Amino acid sequence: MDEGDAHSRSLGLLLRLVHQYWTQAIEAALEEAGFGDIRPPHANVFTFTRPEGIQVSELTRLAHVRKQTMTQAVEELEQLGYVERRPDPNDRRARLVFLTERGRGVRPVAMAAGQRVDRQWAELTSRQEIDALRDALLGILEQLQHAADRQAKA
Repeated sequence: MDEGDAHSRSLGLLLRLVHQYWTQAIEAALEEAGFGDIRPPHANVFTFTRPEGIQVSELTRLAHVRKQTMTQAVEELEQLGYVERRPDPNDRRARLVFLTERGRGVRPVAMAAGQRVDRQWAELTSRQEIDALRDALLGILEQLQHAADRQAKA
């Protein structure tokens, strides 16, 4: 195998390229539904914001991004009317992030688009291949999380 083959088979590159297709499909669905101002970095806010609210520091931890990145995404979404920040009743120094009514409308659109992509990819390959891919990624993620937990305790 020459160097070019090794590069084209790089797991990181393959994951990135597949993710780009996924992201494009979700962005197109959001655009069609009137949410064209949402950018990929905003996805972490929608994914991890809980109905009871969440602090930016917790969003940062869950999304595995820098605090500056998450703070910027929250500020942008607040300006666009997708989230609001309110004082945390359990910590006077902190604020909680909540999805607004407009923000709550994003998740169902994105989830439906993701399900469409899942079905389309299963038609391109097979349901078994997509299920195997999902299972493999879940297994890897679980092992990575366990390793990170062990490292944090050490």
